Amino acid sequence: MQLEATPKKKLPKIIAVSKTFGIEKISPLIEFGHLDFGENKVQEAINKWSDIKIEKPQIKLHLIGKLQTNKVKFVIKLFDYIHSLDSEKLAKKISEEETKQNKKLKLFIQVNIGNEDQKSGINKESVHKFYNYCKDLKLDIIGLMCIPPSSESPDKYFKELSQLNNQLNLSELSMGMSSDYLKAVENSSSYLRIGSSIFGSRS
Repeated sequence: MQLEATPKKKLPKIIAVSKTFGIEKISPLIEFGHLDFGENKVQEAINKWSDIKIEKPQIKLHLIGKLQTNKVKFVIKLFDYIHSLDSEKLAKKISEEETKQNKKLKLFIQVNIGNEDQKSGINKESVHKFYNYCKDLKLDIIGLMCIPPSSESPDKYFKELSQLNNQLNLSELSMGMSSDYLKAVENSSSYLRIGSSIFGSRS
């Protein structure tokens, strides 16, 4: 009798969230060979990463913060991933700018998984419709992203996002930060956004 090999579970990638940290803090990680870094302010990222990305094109830069449409052209030029796609207006602008610059980014749809008024993201009920809108624009949607409510256990929200991701047959999942990444891994996250656990507390 031949035993079937158990498929290997894909290890999640760690995005080192380097926002607010200077290059002197980030350089050791770059020299060590880490490739994925996260920023949430476009101008800060331009100042910090423009030269490094030319020297080390293998580095992948992830935009994890809110993106305004007037900054899209700069993001397409510098970044490789956007984790915060949250409106039709933004989707259309990204599509237009990708065509102009002849460059495709990998995109995550941000889902407001806890239906919180103060948070950005597509409502859970609208995710399928929004995904189809993005596909019509030929955007490369690779997965969903969420930030669960801070006042509750993230477990049920991570589980819900993972199920939504599976329904759309998407291969990647962006969830989990320094405080809750283990729960995110349990629920099949493939990209963890880790800042303070790598770089220390932000001032």
